[in-house]
Amino acid sequence: MNQETTRTSIPVHQFTILLSATRRGARLARLLAGEQLRSWGMPFEAAEQIVAELANNAALHGHVPGRSFRLALKIGEAATLRIEVTDARADRRPPEAAQPPPLYAESGRGLLLVAALSDRWGTEPGSPPCKTVWAEIDAPVPT
Repeated sequence: MNQETTRTSIPVHQFTILLSATRRGARLARLLAGEQLRSWGMPFEAAEQIVAELANNAALHGHVPGRSFRLALKIGEAATLRIEVTDARADRRPPEAAQPPPLYAESGRGLLLVAALSDRWGTEPGSPPCKTVWAEIDAPVPT
């Protein structure tokens, strides 16, 4: 995973919410992220897909009964969007790099999408027992 230093400095905009670590919570994360980014006047399609994948992974692989996951959206001064999803399973970290699944697998392509749609992504340990999976999208460069 790409562990480069984040370009997001002091957040200009910030949104954080706790959601149930369920399929419904993951779906709600995607919808709320889209609405929040629209309200900030930011492009949201790629970010919405990244949130969907990371939130789904938190619900599927990071689920601990009675624990939620946290979605955070941050836009820094450089207009870099940072998406963070924190779950309660630090012991279940994603692989170092997104790997394609077997040809006929029905799942396992989420991190490939995250890698393709973001400029950087990675994981960070959190307060035990948590971990954060993050992705960043740089602002489009004006032409």
